[in-house]
Amino acid sequence: MEMLKKRIIMCIVGVLLSGISVGIFKLAAFGVDPYQSFNSGLNQLIPISYGTLYTAFSLITLVVIFLIDRHYIGLATLINLTILGYVADYSHKFFLYLFPELTIAARLACLLIGILLTCIAASLYFTADLGVSTYDALSLIAAHKWKLAKFRTCRMISDFICVSVGIAAFLAGGGKLPAVLSFVGIGTVVTAFLMGPMIDFFNVHLAQPILRGRQRHPIWKISTEIFTNPRKRRVYVKFFLYQTENFLRMNPFSGR
Repeated sequence: MEMLKKRIIMCIVGVLLSGISVGIFKLAAFGVDPYQSFNSGLNQLIPISYGTLYTAFSLITLVVIFLIDRHYIGLATLINLTILGYVADYSHKFFLYLFPELTIAARLACLLIGILLTCIAASLYFTADLGVSTYDALSLIAAHKWKLAKFRTCRMISDFICVSVGIAAFLAGGGKLPAVLSFVGIGTVVTAFLMGPMIDFFNVHLAQPILRGRQRHPIWKISTEIFTNPRKRRVYVKFFLYQTENFLRMNPFSGR
């Protein structure tokens, strides 16, 4: 029960940080992640609040996923669907109120903070292992149920489609071409290609220690006794295999 409480708290905190990071990305105006770029472009075409639009589209996607392969739906899916869009919306408005004018240097700082928060949020969210977002589920279904391609390939294709449709919707809604760079830019490229290693880092050094506690004797400082004491050797080998299995199960790119 204690472990479940930790996982729920990590899930909620991860989704909240993810929403806040989107608000910071939008403040930086150097581009957001591919799925948020889709929603940002669509928001120009459908002028309702960003939070309501995100929730409505995620709900439609959830129904599709439920009909195709419901086992990807969990508590995290519902938390993500109901609060992330509104947290992103209100965070962006709050940050704009605090910082109405930003220099290029300040925007770059916001971009770095947004990337950092996004990776921390994702590591907490994935390590909690209580389901995935509706957007993540689409690529997982394409890769593992329909066998269209490997997960990474399916994700890259879905990211490309999201960005392309987002740009098209933005222009169709009357947006100007130069303004596209506010939601499709360097931030989009970084989140699409460089988040994996950073998420892995925070998985190992933050999320997993929070969930399972820090090791008193890290595996890279194993005593030489494991070579002379069969009992300790068995314990360390079992522990190493357990950690390896956990990492592969929780890593979003492992195809779980």
